[in-house]
Amino acid sequence: MKKSVRLPAFAKINLCLRVMGRRPDGYHELRTIFQAISLRDTLELSLASSPGITLETDDPALPTGRENLVYRAIEAIRSEIGFHRGIRACLEKLIPVARGLGGGSSDAAAALIGMLRLTEKKIPLERLMQIAAGLGADVPFFLFGGRALATNRGDEIYPLVDAPKRTILVVSPRNIGVSTKEAYQWISEELTNRTKPHTIWGFCALCWSLPEAVSNDFEEPVFCRYPRLGEIRAGLLQRGAVDAALAGSGSAVFGVFRNPAQARRAAREFPEDSVFLVETLSREKYGRALGWRVAS
Repeated sequence: MKKSVRLPAFAKINLCLRVMGRRPDGYHELRTIFQAISLRDTLELSLASSPGITLETDDPALPTGRENLVYRAIEAIRSEIGFHRGIRACLEKLIPVARGLGGGSSDAAAALIGMLRLTEKKIPLERLMQIAAGLGADVPFFLFGGRALATNRGDEIYPLVDAPKRTILVVSPRNIGVSTKEAYQWISEELTNRTKPHTIWGFCALCWSLPEAVSNDFEEPVFCRYPRLGEIRAGLLQRGAVDAALAGSGSAVFGVFRNPAQARRAAREFPEDSVFLVETLSREKYGRALGWRVAS
């Protein structure tokens, strides 16, 4: 058994995101393509002499108890494998919170993988995915990374062939945070007024016909309430992005660049915002970084 492990927790963007409609259970049916990017938090797990779970983070705004997904992930995996020794977790945050980049879910997945590495235990992958889905809809994706199709609530994951590496410029306004709950309320209003619902075939046609394009159904209701985000998207396109879109339900906006130098120049044009110049991650590179082989 190891004394400690340290591993990255990578962010994601949604290359395409369609909200198909509201389900009978109150959740929304999604079709989206997740793509892992190199923007990351860092999580260190170590054995502790005192019992229970201790979570520390360099972001004072984050809770450190059961309200935190990392804490709940550690708690869930300890119960699953029957591990009762104390655990100390240290989380270094770089992925901005409430920006649609999946930081909390990725931290939770890193905690699951990290606990298995720390204790040198194994559980069936199907069970691990079940635990991950119980923590949050997109947590299962972060067990794999790379590029994947997500359906259902975003928790049903189908790996896709990795696309060529692209440079991604993420622009995160410092003074705008979008609540996921509110974003879904806004899009519910739009769905009610929509005359023609989205179809599976429409989603497939969008992905096949525009392989370099990105799109997000949350843009219209979110941009309507936060025009600054639409201005950022337009600014990225004006500065050479192949395409640009809102990240998840917002409020970060990302641009896809073929030319890293062009992306670096564009980054300088957003001095009032937090900017992150990163790249897409293949599934293989993602797994190596986490010290994790899915096939095992």
